Amino acid sequence: MMIEMGKKARQASFILASLDANKKNQVIGDIADRLEDSVDQLLDRNNVDVQGAGTRGLSQSMIDRLTLTPERILSIAADLRSVAALPDPVGEIFEKQVLPNGLKVQKQRIPIGVLGVIYESRPNVTIDVAGLALKSGNAIILRGGSETIHSNRALVQVIQGALADQGLPPDSVQFIDDPDRARVAELLNLYEYIDLLIPRGGAALHRYCRENSRIPVITGGIGICHLFLDESADLEGALKVIYNAKVQRPTVCNALDTVLVHRNCAQFSIPKIIQELRKAQVGFRVDDTAFPYLNHLRDEPGLGDIQPAGPDDFDTEWLSLVMGIKVVDNLEQAIEHIRIHSTGHSDGILTQNEANAEKFVALVNSAAVYVNASTRFTDGSQLGLGAEVAVSTQPLHARGPMGLRELTTYKWVIIGQNHIRP
Repeated sequence: MMIEMGKKARQASFILASLDANKKNQVIGDIADRLEDSVDQLLDRNNVDVQGAGTRGLSQSMIDRLTLTPERILSIAADLRSVAALPDPVGEIFEKQVLPNGLKVQKQRIPIGVLGVIYESRPNVTIDVAGLALKSGNAIILRGGSETIHSNRALVQVIQGALADQGLPPDSVQFIDDPDRARVAELLNLYEYIDLLIPRGGAALHRYCRENSRIPVITGGIGICHLFLDESADLEGALKVIYNAKVQRPTVCNALDTVLVHRNCAQFSIPKIIQELRKAQVGFRVDDTAFPYLNHLRDEPGLGDIQPAGPDDFDTEWLSLVMGIKVVDNLEQAIEHIRIHSTGHSDGILTQNEANAEKFVALVNSAAVYVNASTRFTDGSQLGLGAEVAVSTQPLHARGPMGLRELTTYKWVIIGQNHIRP
């Protein structure tokens, strides 16, 4: 089964690589139209998954990730149209030069070929990565989680219907319609047919792929995200950023996990942080350094959960309404904490001191580094990519949200006039 899927994907990739931008945009637009026309059917299939998730005892954060709503479906379709509107990177010529011997040398951007994407919970990923793959000229094999199998079946039917009607091979986007985990092991060995593997899920999935794949793997998507509240920060504005980063959608990888507070502003800022976030019922895991600044608040009604931070709490991606607080003496201590506890996803500083901002950006080596902005912007659609196939936290090939350009590679093109090497 898996070898046959790999063969079909490879053949489809040859056709996709030759398409012009207009044709790819037509297909993507058709998929968006069909999504909007299929809202009721998609919600019906998704409801089966949601009910099953509740029966299986999945966490509320997982159920939120797999839930589709009419608004979310329309947003997914809108993101697809944004992808179609982006410039097509395929065929781009760059780094042109003429050598002293007259050879013309240049690089030309091309699709990677065939992508394998393994993901959990989020059915929107099915559409996002399919749209990006098609626009960048790549075929794709998808393996979603068993908890979303009914949703993904319906979504892939929409995609393949559009491909067929546009005269393109439906095998350009394939879905492993079998929840058996043995299929994942087989997928990781399809090195003859798949050029790049992208896992989207928890730490266990990433570790399994790194240890068992015979295909190059892009890892990331696990976010223990920090904001450092510098003593010079505009507290009113900083509170809005902290609230947004933690509360706007707490179940995703770019949500805030830890606030580091400069000691010189801790006395008045920590109580205000807690009072602001209690409006959303946020719970707190507070380091010993911060407790002296909030003990008098612990018994106030409505403050929610305030507990001493445990030994692993600053290494936990909460994915819920829980946030850590720690006091640091200076910028250097904040950077050191981030180096130790961050997963390299999204970290930021809230400051009005330009030198501190520059130092933070220079020394914090995360995929996305923020100055006076919410970590929730680490998202392909928010950063102008239309959508994303993943958020990479590794240093090679691609970092941060992976959009169209990150799904391409290049070849050298050398043009001569009967040149020979002396």
